[in-house]
Amino acid sequence: MAYDRYVAICKPLHYGSLRGSRACAQMAAAAWGSGFLNAVLHTATTFSLPLCQGNAVDQFFCEIPHILKLSCSDAYLREVWAILFSISLAFVCFIFIVLSYVQIFRAVLRMPSEQGQHKAFSTCLPHLIVTSLMISTSIFAYLKPPSISSPSLDLVVTLLYTVVPPVFNPLIYSLRNRELRDSIRTLLEYTHHHQIHL
Repeated sequence: MAYDRYVAICKPLHYGSLRGSRACAQMAAAAWGSGFLNAVLHTATTFSLPLCQGNAVDQFFCEIPHILKLSCSDAYLREVWAILFSISLAFVCFIFIVLSYVQIFRAVLRMPSEQGQHKAFSTCLPHLIVTSLMISTSIFAYLKPPSISSPSLDLVVTLLYTVVPPVFNPLIYSLRNRELRDSIRTLLEYTHHHQIHL
Protein backbone atom coordinates (compact mmCIF):
# COMPACT_ATOMS: atom_id res chain seq x y z
CA MET A 1 0.00 0.00 0.00
CA ALA A 2 2.85 2.40 0.81
CA TYR A 3 4.42 1.79 -2.59
CA ASP A 4 1.05 2.23 -4.32
CA ARG A 5 0.53 5.58 -2.57
CA TYR A 6 4.12 6.61 -3.35
CA VAL A 7 3.73 5.91 -7.07
CA ALA A 8 0.25 7.49 -7.25
CA ILE A 9 1.36 10.72 -5.58
CA CYS A 10 5.04 11.09 -6.47
CA LYS A 11 5.08 9.55 -9.96
CA PRO A 12 1.50 9.79 -11.24
CA LEU A 13 2.48 9.83 -14.92
CA HIS A 14 4.34 6.52 -14.51
CA TYR A 15 1.63 4.83 -12.41
CA GLY A 16 0.51 2.48 -15.18
CA SER A 17 4.01 1.20 -15.93
CA LEU A 18 5.25 1.02 -12.32
CA ARG A 19 2.06 -0.59 -10.98
CA GLY A 20 1.37 -2.99 -13.83
CA SER A 21 0.23 -6.56 -13.32
CA ARG A 22 3.83 -7.84 -13.33
CA ALA A 23 4.88 -5.46 -10.52
CA CYS A 24 1.77 -6.37 -8.50
CA ALA A 25 2.48 -10.09 -8.95
CA GLN A 26 6.10 -9.63 -7.84
CA MET A 27 5.10 -7.65 -4.75
CA ALA A 28 2.38 -10.17 -3.86
CA ALA A 29 4.83 -13.06 -4.33
CA ALA A 30 7.40 -11.31 -2.09
CA ALA A 31 4.80 -10.66 0.63
CA TRP A 32 3.35 -14.18 0.51
CA GLY A 33 6.79 -15.79 0.24
CA SER A 34 8.24 -13.93 3.23
CA GLY A 35 5.06 -14.57 5.24
CA PHE A 36 5.15 -18.28 4.38
CA LEU A 37 8.87 -18.54 5.24
CA ASN A 38 8.25 -16.77 8.54
CA ALA A 39 5.30 -19.05 9.39
CA VAL A 40 7.19 -22.25 8.50
CA LEU A 41 10.20 -21.13 10.54
CA HIS A 42 8.11 -20.48 13.66
CA THR A 43 5.94 -23.57 13.23
CA ALA A 44 8.92 -25.90 12.84
CA THR A 45 10.72 -24.36 15.80
CA THR A 46 7.77 -24.34 18.21
CA PHE A 47 6.75 -27.92 17.35
CA SER A 48 10.27 -29.09 18.23
CA LEU A 49 10.19 -27.51 21.71
CA PRO A 50 9.83 -29.90 24.64
CA LEU A 51 7.08 -28.66 26.98
CA CYS A 52 7.45 -29.56 30.65
CA GLN A 53 5.02 -27.15 32.30
CA GLY A 54 1.79 -28.51 30.82
CA ASN A 55 0.20 -27.45 27.56
CA ALA A 56 -2.30 -24.78 28.64
CA VAL A 57 -1.64 -21.41 27.02
CA ASP A 58 -3.01 -18.23 28.67
CA GLN A 59 -4.12 -16.77 25.35
CA PHE A 60 -6.87 -17.16 22.76
CA PHE A 61 -4.37 -18.74 20.35
CA CYS A 62 -0.94 -20.38 20.62
CA GLU A 63 1.18 -17.28 20.71
CA ILE A 64 4.91 -17.93 20.66
CA PRO A 65 5.95 -16.05 23.85
CA HIS A 66 3.38 -18.09 25.80
CA ILE A 67 4.61 -21.36 24.32
CA LEU A 68 8.18 -20.39 25.28
CA LYS A 69 7.05 -20.02 28.91
CA LEU A 70 6.08 -23.70 28.87
CA SER A 71 9.40 -24.85 27.45
CA CYS A 72 11.91 -26.48 29.79
CA SER A 73 15.07 -26.69 27.72
CA ASP A 74 17.57 -24.45 25.98
CA ALA A 75 15.88 -25.33 22.68
CA TYR A 76 13.79 -22.17 23.11
CA LEU A 77 16.85 -20.18 22.01
CA ARG A 78 16.17 -21.33 18.42
CA GLU A 79 12.73 -19.74 18.65
CA VAL A 80 14.26 -16.56 20.07
CA TRP A 81 16.42 -16.37 16.93
CA ALA A 82 13.31 -16.94 14.79
CA ILE A 83 11.55 -14.11 16.64
CA LEU A 84 14.54 -11.82 16.06
CA PHE A 85 14.41 -12.73 12.36
CA SER A 86 10.70 -11.82 12.26
CA ILE A 87 11.31 -8.53 14.05
CA SER A 88 14.13 -7.70 11.62
CA LEU A 89 11.82 -8.46 8.69
CA ALA A 90 9.08 -6.27 10.17
CA PHE A 91 11.60 -3.51 10.86
CA VAL A 92 12.85 -3.55 7.25
CA CYS A 93 9.23 -3.32 6.03
CA PHE A 94 8.55 -0.49 8.45
CA ILE A 95 11.64 1.44 7.27
CA PHE A 96 10.49 0.99 3.66
CA ILE A 97 7.02 2.30 4.60
CA VAL A 98 8.46 5.28 6.49
CA LEU A 99 10.78 6.21 3.60
CA SER A 100 7.87 5.94 1.16
CA TYR A 101 5.74 8.22 3.32
CA VAL A 102 8.53 10.75 3.79
CA GLN A 103 8.66 11.08 -0.01
CA ILE A 104 4.85 11.21 -0.18
CA PHE A 105 4.54 13.94 2.46
CA ARG A 106 7.28 16.00 0.82
CA ALA A 107 5.38 15.79 -2.49
CA VAL A 108 2.03 16.57 -0.83
CA LEU A 109 3.36 19.62 1.01
CA ARG A 110 4.57 21.02 -2.32
CA MET A 111 1.05 20.78 -3.78
CA PRO A 112 -0.46 24.21 -4.37
CA SER A 113 -4.02 23.06 -3.71
CA GLU A 114 -5.17 22.62 -0.09
CA GLN A 115 -7.92 20.32 -1.34
CA GLY A 116 -5.31 18.13 -3.05
CA GLN A 117 -3.23 18.06 0.13
CA HIS A 118 -6.26 17.10 2.22
CA LYS A 119 -7.21 14.32 -0.20
CA ALA A 120 -3.65 12.92 -0.24
CA PHE A 121 -3.32 13.03 3.55
CA SER A 122 -6.74 11.43 4.09
CA THR A 123 -5.68 8.62 1.75
CA CYS A 124 -2.28 8.01 3.37
CA LEU A 125 -2.66 8.65 7.09
CA PRO A 126 -5.16 5.86 7.91
CA HIS A 127 -2.88 3.27 6.28
CA LEU A 128 0.13 4.62 8.16
CA ILE A 129 -1.72 4.62 11.51
CA VAL A 130 -3.00 1.04 11.16
CA THR A 131 0.39 -0.25 10.00
CA SER A 132 2.22 1.55 12.82
CA LEU A 133 -0.25 0.14 15.37
CA MET A 134 0.24 -3.41 14.10
CA ILE A 135 4.04 -3.27 13.97
CA SER A 136 4.56 -1.40 17.27
CA THR A 137 2.19 -3.63 19.29
CA SER A 138 3.58 -6.85 17.83
CA ILE A 139 7.16 -5.77 18.60
CA PHE A 140 6.06 -4.80 22.12
CA ALA A 141 4.37 -8.20 22.57
CA TYR A 142 7.52 -10.07 21.63
CA LEU A 143 10.17 -7.87 23.28
CA LYS A 144 8.48 -6.72 26.49
CA PRO A 145 10.25 -7.82 29.68
CA PRO A 146 8.56 -10.67 31.60
CA SER A 147 8.29 -8.40 34.66
CA ILE A 148 5.50 -6.33 33.04
CA SER A 149 3.70 -9.32 31.57
CA SER A 150 0.18 -10.12 32.76
CA PRO A 151 -2.62 -12.16 31.14
CA SER A 152 -4.86 -9.10 30.65
CA LEU A 153 -2.06 -6.93 29.18
CA ASP A 154 -0.99 -9.79 26.90
CA LEU A 155 -4.56 -10.24 25.69
CA VAL A 156 -5.04 -6.53 24.95
CA VAL A 157 -1.72 -6.27 23.09
CA THR A 158 -2.46 -9.41 21.08
CA LEU A 159 -5.89 -8.09 20.09
CA LEU A 160 -4.28 -4.81 19.00
CA TYR A 161 -2.03 -6.46 16.43
CA THR A 162 -4.07 -9.51 15.37
CA VAL A 163 -7.66 -8.24 15.31
CA VAL A 164 -7.74 -4.43 15.07
CA PRO A 165 -5.74 -3.92 11.82
CA PRO A 166 -7.66 -6.53 9.78
CA VAL A 167 -10.96 -5.09 11.05
CA PHE A 168 -10.08 -1.46 10.35
CA ASN A 169 -8.39 -1.88 6.96
CA PRO A 170 -11.58 -2.69 5.02
CA LEU A 171 -13.47 0.04 6.88
CA ILE A 172 -10.80 2.66 6.19
CA TYR A 173 -10.61 1.94 2.48
CA SER A 174 -14.29 1.24 1.83
CA LEU A 175 -15.52 4.37 3.66
CA ARG A 176 -13.63 6.44 1.10
CA ASN A 177 -16.12 5.13 -1.47
CA ARG A 178 -18.88 7.71 -1.95
CA GLU A 179 -21.57 5.13 -2.82
CA LEU A 180 -20.85 3.16 0.35
CA ARG A 181 -20.97 6.31 2.50
CA ASP A 182 -24.28 7.31 0.91
CA SER A 183 -25.68 3.81 1.54
CA ILE A 184 -24.61 3.88 5.20
CA ARG A 185 -26.12 7.37 5.63
CA THR A 186 -29.40 6.18 4.04
CA LEU A 187 -29.45 3.09 6.26
CA LEU A 188 -28.84 5.16 9.41
CA GLU A 189 -31.53 7.67 8.44
CA TYR A 190 -33.98 4.83 7.70
CA THR A 191 -33.19 3.16 11.05
CA HIS A 192 -33.57 6.46 12.94
CA HIS A 193 -36.85 7.26 11.13
CA HIS A 194 -38.14 3.73 11.80
CA GLN A 195 -37.31 3.95 15.54
CA ILE A 196 -39.15 7.28 15.88
CA HIS A 197 -42.35 5.69 14.51
CA LEU A 198 -42.08 2.71 16.85
